[in-house]
Amino acid sequence: MGSTLKGGDSPEFGSSIIQDVWSCDTLEKAEAFIASPRHASSSNESGQYKIRMQNYVAGSFAAPPSPSMNSETSQSIDAVNPKTGRTFGQVPISSADEVEHVLRAATDAFGAWSTTPAAVRSKHLQRVAQLIQDHRELFAVWESIDQGKTLERARVEVDRAVSNFKSESCYFSTFILHQQTTARVVDGSNILTYEHRSPTGVFALTRPGTCLLAPCLAFGCTAVAKPSEVTSMTAFLLCEVFRRAGLPAGVMNVVFGDGATTGSALVRSPLVRGGVSFTGGTATGIQIRRDTADQIYKHLSLELGGKNPTLVFGDVELDKAVQTAAMAAFENQGEICLCGSRIYVQSSIYDDFVAAFTAYVQANYKCGERVGAVVSHQHYTKIRSYLQLAQSEGATFFSTSTSSGTPEFIPPADPTDGYWIAPVILTDVPPRSRLLQDEIFGPVATVSRFSTEDEAVALANDNPNGLAAVLLTRDGARMRRVGERLEAGLVWVNCWLVRELGTPFGGMKSSGTGREGGEYSRDVFTHARTLHMPLQ
Repeated sequence: MGSTLKGGDSPEFGSSIIQDVWSCDTLEKAEAFIASPRHASSSNESGQYKIRMQNYVAGSFAAPPSPSMNSETSQSIDAVNPKTGRTFGQVPISSADEVEHVLRAATDAFGAWSTTPAAVRSKHLQRVAQLIQDHRELFAVWESIDQGKTLERARVEVDRAVSNFKSESCYFSTFILHQQTTARVVDGSNILTYEHRSPTGVFALTRPGTCLLAPCLAFGCTAVAKPSEVTSMTAFLLCEVFRRAGLPAGVMNVVFGDGATTGSALVRSPLVRGGVSFTGGTATGIQIRRDTADQIYKHLSLELGGKNPTLVFGDVELDKAVQTAAMAAFENQGEICLCGSRIYVQSSIYDDFVAAFTAYVQANYKCGERVGAVVSHQHYTKIRSYLQLAQSEGATFFSTSTSSGTPEFIPPADPTDGYWIAPVILTDVPPRSRLLQDEIFGPVATVSRFSTEDEAVALANDNPNGLAAVLLTRDGARMRRVGERLEAGLVWVNCWLVRELGTPFGGMKSSGTGREGGEYSRDVFTHARTLHMPLQ
């Protein structure tokens, strides 16, 4: 495994790379930096500079394996800008040995961190949040380059991450100071029984962004995070935030790699004593359950597939319903697990809704403006295959993509200038089509009709997933009546993508297992013990 590097080390590795990247806080600076021929050994086929990301272990960046190591530890994955299709960096595939090295650092740090006063832990988290806020534009720029989203959308997501992290840091640091526990005297005796909570141990976090860092660290656990190999850049920047915030060595560590090698070694390791929190595909979630079946002590929190319905009833205010449904379907080019890509509209307003919805999307969701490129070539190909399926099944297409006034519904098989897919609205989709069952995770929405309330609920629930749902109606009784029947962990009524941190977050059915938020997070990150003591 590689050695650790600190400031002043080789210009190719470690903190020197991060300092170069850290100075690129505008899109112009970042693009010029990527285009520069910095080091021959770090350049791609076009002579452009390649950012070589490194693991963050015990407060330091780790150098890559030496050339004498076996091939498994020297592999890497190209980091590609989806908006251009060109490589700008390398993500190392960390071996099982490297993963164990990182986990030992988290294990060594657990003893001291788990006994650190809550107020001190809170201050560390607040410094992390402040640094992200201070460098908001830096994160937005690299988020846009790494994930293909527009800079405006990246700014929205960075702001939300800062807000959530600050809120969670404040919420959970206060929660652990004022949490209630059970205590009672056993009837007929002088024995006092009371509940005691203690941190569970090292966690493997494979979720995007900062959503679990605050509760994990606030409750006294340490962690190793593995970002997606497709979108690793902002995690690399977060490593520098942890360093600058003075977070104690080993409390928060980041390991880069793919799922088959790095992710599997991480979730299977017995050093992960606390649990695994994963966001991704259902097939991977199933594999994680298999890989950890003999490790009963591990808590599993799995946020998996989402094929979320949006129900539009005939009593809505049409303009507001159209805006909410469009936002839920096409924000971040549909690449949010909580997007409402199955839209069901009551027959009485179906034609009016389709016309207004199509016009609104065509006017407001254009590629390069509010819609970015999809995240990778592989994902582009997947989305394209679903559009080909829609065409073969006779669906009716509405799209914002045109050439010489002619709609282009199926993007080219081999894109030359990035992975751009314009939003597509599909009607007349067959009831049992895979388009209504599979999570496409892109800028594709179906619009179908329903007649009765019972039919709407049946259609919404007719899917193996149950992550989220959107209910649009002005009928207060229906809000509860339908909302409580929808098989989804999160239901938004006349709104979308809002959350209160004390409420449970998680899905039903094949959308995963486990809940987080407030007391639910306490159950994830702490053990509950019952102590029995004589009063005299």
